[in-house]
Amino acid sequence: MSAIPSFADNDRDAGVVEEICGYLTDEPPRSYFLFAGAGSGKTRTLVEVLRRITGVVPHEKGGQLARRLRMYGRSVRVVTYTKNAVAVINGRLGDNDLVEVSTIHAFCWGLISGFNDDIRAALVAIKKAQLERETAEAVAKPKGITPAKQRDLDEIKADIEAFEQTDMFIYHPDRETHGPGALAHKHVLDATAWLLQHKPTLQMILKDRHPIVLIDESQDTMKGMLDALMSFSEPRGSGLTVGLLGDHRQRIYPEGHSDLPGLVPASWATPELQMNHRSQRRIVDLINRIWEAELEGRTQPANGVEQHARTEKSGGVVRLFVGDTSRSPEEKVAGEQWCADQMRRATGSDAWSQGQYQLLALEHKLVATRGSFLDAYSAMALIDPNSAAPSGSGENKGPSAVQMLLYELAQLEACVGADGTVDEFQATEVFRRFGCLDSMPEGAVERATRVEEMLQAICAFATTIANPAATVEQVLAPVLGANLFEVDDRLSEAFADKSPAPAAPARGEDESRKDRMRRGWCVLFATPWRQLQNYRAYLAGNSVLATHQVVKGSEFPNVMVVMDDKLAGGHQISYDKIFGGVQLSKADWDNVGKGKETTIDRTLRLLYVTCSRAKESLALVLWSSDPTGALNRVRESGWFSAGEFEAIP
Repeated sequence: MSAIPSFADNDRDAGVVEEICGYLTDEPPRSYFLFAGAGSGKTRTLVEVLRRITGVVPHEKGGQLARRLRMYGRSVRVVTYTKNAVAVINGRLGDNDLVEVSTIHAFCWGLISGFNDDIRAALVAIKKAQLERETAEAVAKPKGITPAKQRDLDEIKADIEAFEQTDMFIYHPDRETHGPGALAHKHVLDATAWLLQHKPTLQMILKDRHPIVLIDESQDTMKGMLDALMSFSEPRGSGLTVGLLGDHRQRIYPEGHSDLPGLVPASWATPELQMNHRSQRRIVDLINRIWEAELEGRTQPANGVEQHARTEKSGGVVRLFVGDTSRSPEEKVAGEQWCADQMRRATGSDAWSQGQYQLLALEHKLVATRGSFLDAYSAMALIDPNSAAPSGSGENKGPSAVQMLLYELAQLEACVGADGTVDEFQATEVFRRFGCLDSMPEGAVERATRVEEMLQAICAFATTIANPAATVEQVLAPVLGANLFEVDDRLSEAFADKSPAPAAPARGEDESRKDRMRRGWCVLFATPWRQLQNYRAYLAGNSVLATHQVVKGSEFPNVMVVMDDKLAGGHQISYDKIFGGVQLSKADWDNVGKGKETTIDRTLRLLYVTCSRAKESLALVLWSSDPTGALNRVRESGWFSAGEFEAIP
């Protein structure tokens, strides 16, 4: 290859597209990892590369590659994180039969669908390995295998038996599947990774279909899948070329590798996008400083490319406001409004006084508390921790066991007027839409009886939801009693179970999955019905406060980030530790000694993601347990200049 030309200022990334085209059209082609930070133009770069290597844009070597792909009936595979991202890439790319774009789930299922024996072998092997690992870990603990842990191990054994007895597996990459043989999203990713590592035939199938695989958002791609693809793309010329695109600083899911750049083979190319086209310079400078920070308790390396703002974006306003976390929620909301007024004065923009700014939170529990759906969220997190919160994929609809509760009943509720009257025509359409009228009796007498039963249940439902104090259990009673909708067995069984909730485990104690879920059902049934409307808005990304998962990849002119460890709960992140309001815990130091990821590591990444959403102005609001200590730490950090931070009165 010829030397890559260098550029400066706004054009410093101008040569990256041609650089990557060179790697993919080389003989043999070369795998690469493209470092693409926030606002760097990653999608534009990806699309321009695809247009050249498939002959859409005149390119000598790209045209040759396109002819070879077409000759052998092959295509370039692009794997991204969300259906929305698939639509964006396809929309920019246009009609191109040499490129196939899909989510990671669709990609995996396309490889293994129909290979039922292989899927079964993979899932059984994975579960047996999990059983062996968790048994060994439990035995090594001082208390050994506790009763709660034994119940978990028994559940793994039951999963193994169920997989062994399944003849055919079913799955849909865009929604949850139910019934015999239904696979969860994680099962499909796990099975595909295992099969790619253990079945050479599947490797050959992939290479024959897609000799080039480009993976977007690679920092959040499941470790097993990424490891499998990276391993058999080596040595160079083996038949599979992999391109990874991403930014490890924006990893927000534990499934991804903690230090992806450190795992990239030495033989791979490492092109970089250095520009941040989104944000004003002051904001870009801040996110650079955040990532470079040398903080106690940090174990992840501060590697990565320093970003540069566009020359015409030389301004920007950043402020940090620190208040006392012991204030009431109402006082905190008032304090944040005061911060917004300070931002209006600093920026001269009325957007801050008119509520035209994006309010971000860094923990789901904080959003739930402020959004008045804490009971609903807490229940869902116990029932299914992996689907209770928005995932950022745009496809999360809450736990699969409560779909009827969240969606069918929401549409039925919309048929009830403010005065409690039911629009029977609209209600009939709701039942027709969900197939509830397909099983109506054929006989006239039986049909009339069933209609009357349904009408009574609908009227009881309408009367119940009119009561502001009505609970989920009270609303569900007439619905389940009359079998108005098809109900997940887990929901109906939990509703019929009137046993009290198990006691919550003490800190450090094991809790079985069964006990955890039972506690969740009990909390859910006691939850005020009206909280579910707020919870549904939160899942859809429409709550007043948004989380980092929802806004990842988005941008806003003005952003306020609210940091409040007290309301957030949990021990996974702590902004007070970052800013000096709280000291590192023993567990933090233990993780540092073992080189494991720490609270500081996770918190820095989330802070980086949220701050990098802002284009023009950024307000950080820290509710600290030690405001004075936090302000002193901020003063010493070098992140902010004098006048950029102050106490909330």
